[in-house]
Formats: sequence, structure tokens, C-alpha cells
Amino acid sequence: MKIWTAIDREAARFEDAALFIGNHPEMGNEEFLASQRLIGELESLGFAVEKEVLGLKTAFIASYAAEKPGPTIALLSEFDALPDLGHACGHHLISGMSLAAAAGLRAVLDEIGGTLRVYGTPAEETKGAKVPMSEAGLFDDVDFALMAHPYHSYEASGTSLAMDAIQFEFFGKAAHAAASPHEGINALDAVLLLFNSISALRQQLESHVRIHGIITEGGKAANIIPDYAAARFYIRSATRAHTDETVQKVLRCAEGAALQTGCSLKTSNYEYSYDELRTNETLSAVFNRNLTELGIDGSEIRRGNDHGSLDLGNVSLRCPTIHPFVKVTDQPFHLHTKEFRDSAMTGRAIEGMLLGAKALAGTACEAAADPALLRAIREEFQHTRK
Repeated sequence: MKIWTAIDREAARFEDAALFIGNHPEMGNEEFLASQRLIGELESLGFAVEKEVLGLKTAFIASYAAEKPGPTIALLSEFDALPDLGHACGHHLISGMSLAAAAGLRAVLDEIGGTLRVYGTPAEETKGAKVPMSEAGLFDDVDFALMAHPYHSYEASGTSLAMDAIQFEFFGKAAHAAASPHEGINALDAVLLLFNSISALRQQLESHVRIHGIITEGGKAANIIPDYAAARFYIRSATRAHTDETVQKVLRCAEGAALQTGCSLKTSNYEYSYDELRTNETLSAVFNRNLTELGIDGSEIRRGNDHGSLDLGNVSLRCPTIHPFVKVTDQPFHLHTKEFRDSAMTGRAIEGMLLGAKALAGTACEAAADPALLRAIREEFQHTRK
């Protein structure tokens, strides 16, 4: 296949780009080296690049339009690292995959027609750029969007959890904890009551709900009644609607904690809200078929599961989307661990990255070149978005 040949021909280039990003981990919205490297690579492939999209310094959209009309294809690139761990989620491989897939598709796009875009999307781990990009309508004219995630096995595109990130701040009154505790209003007590209330609430929640948090401020000294305390929680569930309902229950827990202690309460979202991923099963089946054509035994492709929350979920409500997992290590290392980080920098990982790129590019080419398939993808999207 011409696409795969184009990827093989420049394989060393894509490997070098991915390892460069892997060796220079940068936190979300600070991925300057990664963004610059990817922009340079895409410009050399003939893409026109819009930089600092929506005012985000490391976000970009690279576009190549064939003279022949056709669908608009989106490949998504992530490149932020994790605090202390570096690229333990393999985002350097995600960006390498999308870069290589873009080069493969670029080799045939003039023949099949259409527009190819590569979206550079910062800060997936925290304030994911796909959220404001989606809200700004930057995916509304896209016929389908694709990306693949490195993992220790092949897994079909599945689901993710919708999520809200909420900060709870309690304001009380300081007092000497030994001499005049009766004059104080203990903000830390309110935080502890919030945790206990949420623990009691869990018994009445469905199994797909996840609530987990930390205390970010609990006082300054043991002999002072804390006049300020704060906690941050992630609240997740299978759908946006159910997450919204659960958030209201948690907010009532916080209000009760404030009432019991006499504190005042302030709540705010400290990160963007993520919607659930809605996989386009028609498009997903094409990707799985491409994997088998590349030599992967179909029995190795596991059923798709949720692995937490993704800002790609917001994209999937705007256009047909898939997010499969591609095997890049033969050991059962989990994401966000040192073991996965180290294995994701090996030759085996690069091999998996290039195979994933070929599957992405082959999937996009097949969908773009087959009007009936493209229509089926669109029809499924219209049905599932309701």
C-alpha cells in the first residue's frame, strides 16, 4: 500500500521526532519544544500551520488540502507529560503516530481528495485543549477524527468517563486551639465532613461513578483552629447527564458540611469538564480491520474499555471519533508508571507506533475513498449524538 510505503520510507524521521519529545518532557500548555518540533515536521511535509490556536501557546492546526474535493479528516496529537514521571502515558508516541499517519495520508490525498488536518492539542492530562477547541466549533466541519493511544495490548476504541473537577473552599474563623477553641470556626472540620459525607453517599451511587479527592489546604499549625481549608475532587461517571446529577449530590454534601460547622463555602471548577467518549463503531471496525491487514491476529484485539476520562470525549460529540489502543510493549506495564515510561522509549515501542500510524492512515484513506462507508459513519454519528 502506498500509504504504508510512505511511512516506512521516513520511519527514522518519525522515530527521531517521537524520541526527541520523549526525552524532553513538558507539562501541559508548556510543550514548547514538542509543539515546535511537530510544527516543523508538518511544514516540511507541505502543511500550512495555524499556530497558538485560541490563544493557547502550544496548540496548532496543520492543514493540507487536495485540489480534488473530499471529506475533512482530523488526526489528533497529544504531547504533554506527567509531573515527575515524564512521558509515562506515551504521549510522545501519540504525536509520533499522528505525524507518521499524516505523512502516509499526504502521499495519497491528492488522489482521493479532501482536506487533512493535524490538531496539536496541549494539556490532555489536565486542562485539555480539545475542550475549548470543541466549544469553539473547530471540529464541526470534520467528517471524522482519529487518534490511537499506546498501551500494553491492542484494544478497540471504547468509552471514557465524563468528568468534572471541582474545588471546595471552606472559610471559618481562626482561634487558639487550646486557649479559646470555642471562639473558632474550624474549616478543616468542614473538609473532613465533606469527605465522610461523600463516603456515605457512595453506597447509593451506581457502579460506574468515581469520586476521588485530596485535601489541598488543611491549616498552618496544630495549635490554631484553621480558618481556611480546601479540597479538590474529580467526579466521574459514564455520561455527562449522570455526572451532572452526581455533582449536585456532592455539592449538597459540601453545603451540609458548611452548615454543620458554620463555615462559608465557595466552589469552582479547577479544570475543564470532560464529556464521555462516544466511539463511532463503524469507523472503529475499519481500524480493527486495518490492524489485521497489518498482521495482527484479530483475537489479540480486546474489547474497548474506559481508562478514565479524555478530553477527546468532547470531540466525539462534535464529529465521528475513535480512540483505539495499540500495543507498544510486550510486558503488562500500566500507563502512568515508570515501567511504561521506560518501555515507551524502546525500539519495540517505536515499532508499535509505526504500526499504529499505518492503521490510522489506512483507516482514514478507506473511509475517505468510499462514499458508502463515509455515509454509514455519518449516519451512526447522527443517531448516537441524540
